[in-house]
Amino acid sequence: MEPRYRRVLLKLSGEALGDEAGSGLDPERLMGLARELAEVRALGVELALVVGGGNIFRGVSGAARGMDRARADYMGMLATLINALALEEALRRQGVEPRVLSALAVEAVGEPYHRERALEHLAKGRVVIFACGTGNPFFTTDTAATLRALEIGAEILFKATKVDGVYEDDPVKNPTARKYDYLSYEEVLARGLRVMDATAVSLAREHGLPVRVFNMLKSGNIKKAVLGERVGTLVGG
Repeated sequence: MEPRYRRVLLKLSGEALGDEAGSGLDPERLMGLARELAEVRALGVELALVVGGGNIFRGVSGAARGMDRARADYMGMLATLINALALEEALRRQGVEPRVLSALAVEAVGEPYHRERALEHLAKGRVVIFACGTGNPFFTTDTAATLRALEIGAEILFKATKVDGVYEDDPVKNPTARKYDYLSYEEVLARGLRVMDATAVSLAREHGLPVRVFNMLKSGNIKKAVLGERVGTLVGG
């Protein structure tokens, strides 16, 4: 099987690594994800990851409870680092060589982010895990994923969530909501669809970066997406 894409960035939600409530770290989900990522890497795909931290702490939620927004966002960045380290360990157990590159200086557990270093790791067949977002408050991990995808020259950004695509309405509250197979960047922005935040969508649109949104909890979906199969919803491209 020949992959459709040779270099991809996969954005993972923190909640997808957690238990049924989306909290903490679920060892079985973590190892299942690592096995699937190992299969993708075995296809010869250069793979980079950005993981959220919502299963541990979300900066926006902290700010809503009265915390200083910048401080809350830094706490959220550190939550992404915990998830990145957990993924690193799970991948090592699958025989994959990962590297954590952090936008915040935490040299005891990860390398400082540097674009050339990331490209070097990818060229050597390592899975690169980008932690701590952009390193700046007020920017989401969606924006960080889009930025890193552009910096490393990824052909596509995969956004893996707990939902099987983009819907016109919340499918949990509205079971009759229609799922989109394809959306333009303009449609996402005009309709206010919750694919990614507007900054991330605008950045992807400006540089023509396609985004595919799909359910990461369904076994095999990541591999299917890399092979070019029509899973979830494609934005742009």
